[in-house]
Amino acid sequence: MTKPPFETTVRDGVCQIARESTEWLSTGFDGGRWHADVAYNCTVPSGWSDTDLRGYVDQRLDATDFEAEGPALLTGVDQRHARVAVFDPVGVVVTAGLSNPATVPPRSVGSNTTSEANTVVDGDGGDDQPPSPTEYTPGTINIIAVTTRALEPGALANLVSVVTEAKTATLQKQTGFSGTTSDAVVVGCDRSGEPTPFSGSATSVGRAARACVRDALTASLASRYVDEEPPQSVAAAKYGCETTVETTVSTPTRDAETEPTE
Repeated sequence: MTKPPFETTVRDGVCQIARESTEWLSTGFDGGRWHADVAYNCTVPSGWSDTDLRGYVDQRLDATDFEAEGPALLTGVDQRHARVAVFDPVGVVVTAGLSNPATVPPRSVGSNTTSEANTVVDGDGGDDQPPSPTEYTPGTINIIAVTTRALEPGALANLVSVVTEAKTATLQKQTGFSGTTSDAVVVGCDRSGEPTPFSGSATSVGRAARACVRDALTASLASRYVDEEPPQSVAAAKYGCETTVETTVSTPTRDAETEPTE
């Protein structure tokens, strides 16, 4: 087995992903760019109700003797279901649960109107207001991907979309869902590695990332749902949402002096 481009250590529900001098880009609660030696994936307990997320993570790190700071993701999925996939020059860690699935049904043919709202199922508060944490422990699909290459800033940002596309394609095929309502991604690159300007799906980084996400996500779901079946639909899940809004679609306004009309 090829060795991952990072070290993983799990203590009391916290998974540390360590690689020195890494530049991270996170979509999590403390998202943005980080320069740090580590990133974390942290399992929260059932009934968790903390609102100071960074403070909560710091407490968990102190309790588990993880001293280094870095971006962190939160999940209701136990770390025993985490899976690692590696294909040079990328390694990926995934935890996956589907208690709060999300879907985007196809747009109605010929429709050009805007409907009122998403279809929201029970636990999802809607209107950008999350439900009470005491009533809601999201399953979440968390993905942390690291490459040994030194990606340009745009390539690191693009890796988020590459990873997300692979997640969506894999999940859609296996479950019919496009994701969950609380998915998050952290991508990282080695600033001392081989300079790499691009990370699209046809590049070595993008190709490896897609394969690693597919395989780690598939394995994590298989681990999570050994003794129970995942929900078969948003309506059958305890929490979730289905995006049923249909927007008004138009073409950009043309400059009559420079843009020819059809």
